[in-house]
Amino acid sequence: MAPAERKRLGRAAKAPMEAQGMAACDFGRQERREPRGPEGVPEGNNRVIDNYGEISSPGTFEEDVGNELQNMLESFEGDIKKVLHAKRKRFLMNTNASVKTINQKIEHVWKSQEEQRQKLYREYSQQFLTLFLEWDMGVQKTKEEEEKLANLFREQQKIFQQARIVQSQRLKKIKNVYGQLLKSMEELEKDHEHLLTDEQSKVRQEMAKLQNKIMLEAQQQELAMVRKSLQSLLF
Repeated sequence: MAPAERKRLGRAAKAPMEAQGMAACDFGRQERREPRGPEGVPEGNNRVIDNYGEISSPGTFEEDVGNELQNMLESFEGDIKKVLHAKRKRFLMNTNASVKTINQKIEHVWKSQEEQRQKLYREYSQQFLTLFLEWDMGVQKTKEEEEKLANLFREQQKIFQQARIVQSQRLKKIKNVYGQLLKSMEELEKDHEHLLTDEQSKVRQEMAKLQNKIMLEAQQQELAMVRKSLQSLLF
């Protein structure tokens, strides 16, 4: 609870008690002013008879009422401090549990994303490896053919051109696969960002619900304490 709210609560609790104490004092003074009949105390006598039959002065009576009110206020303040301490302890425990849950969810998301990346890397790495091996084998074969057919260039020109076309197609295929890889990586990153954003939104909603629940419970406990204290003062 904020200091300003505690002050307002203290003043709200203190006002009825002060009013009760003033009413008691006014009632005592009114009794002293009322005539007691022929056998009553003389008009000039201001002494008051307490519950034990002892005679006490009006100043002592007012001091007793003030001391009783002071003790009740101190007891009320001690109860409020205990409630605030328990509420703060429970809030810290709930906060730590929420933070631990958030860390576990984030760690799970990161682990899942890392597994998906590794899976994607393995798939495309195998494809790249196969394509590069094929391309390297084709290059070696082309060189061999060029050496063998150096003297028969015109006759073997058709074969050479066909090999070039094949290499171009393979290179084009490599470029296409690389483009698919980039596109897949972008889509995967977007999916991960959306997933992380959704998780963060859910976590924020859970934290807001938890905070509202804690505040509601605290307000109910404070109202119950105030109601109980006021009832004990009035009755």
